[in-house]
Amino acid sequence: MSIKKSKAIRALEKISGSVLTFGRMIESLRKCDEISQTALAAKMKMSKAHLCDIEKGRRYPNIDKAIEFAKTMGYSPEHFVAVLLEEQTRAAGFKVKIILKAA
Repeated sequence: MSIKKSKAIRALEKISGSVLTFGRMIESLRKCDEISQTALAAKMKMSKAHLCDIEKGRRYPNIDKAIEFAKTMGYSPEHFVAVLLEEQTRAAGFKVKIILKAA
C-alpha cells in the first residue's frame, strides 16, 4: 500500500461527517480513484447492481470479499475488514472500534 492510499483513507474518515460504513468507503474511494462502478464490478466479478447494493448499505460482503475489494483497489485489507466488522457490530447494537494488525 502506498502512503498516498493510507492518507486517502484517513482523510475519508475525517470528512465523512458520520460513521464510516463499508459501502460509503468503497464508493468514496472508487470515485476518488476515478473508477466507474461498472469497471470495479467487473474487476470484482460481480454485477453492477450487487456493487451498488454494497455501496448503499443494502448488502454486506463477507470477509473474503472485503479483502478482495482492498487488494483490487490497492488498499489495506486490514482496514477494509475492520470497517466491515465495525459496521456489522454496530448493526448488532455493540459499539466498538476495531483495529486489526497482521499476525
